[in-house]
Amino acid sequence: MKHLVLLLLFVTSFVARGENTFDLKAFAQHYYKTMTATQAPNAGTKELEAYLALLTDDVGSQHIPYQVDDSRTADGKELMRKGMSFYLGAHTHYESELLNTFTFNDSGFAIRYKNHAKGIHPQSKQQIEYTSVMMEVIEVENGKVAMIRKYHQ
Repeated sequence: MKHLVLLLLFVTSFVARGENTFDLKAFAQHYYKTMTATQAPNAGTKELEAYLALLTDDVGSQHIPYQVDDSRTADGKELMRKGMSFYLGAHTHYESELLNTFTFNDSGFAIRYKNHAKGIHPQSKQQIEYTSVMMEVIEVENGKVAMIRKYHQ
């Protein structure tokens, strides 16, 4: 009986330790796939909400040179939802290729990718097309994205 109790304690501690393991590299891959799904021509609320589920409520976002403020506010996720909803479905073509993934202990990661998009700008109604190489540096807190910093190459 004593051996059974010790075995159960060992298995329980092993399982509990396994549940607390956060695979940052897998999370970075999932983030990239979920984020790029929001750029697809047929993207809708489902894709947007899947992406937003990865973020903290007070997520901060910075996209140099367009958005230089990197403040985190209580309504950060809601601001992301509003901003991304405006552009949702604007692309008629979108493709992306993940070039590199870098992880930094359990606190962050960076993804570098190349994308090509065509579409109609929702405000100006002008045709747009661009190809760019992007680097996103992501800070993670408690398994969620807390800060996004985007850079163009």
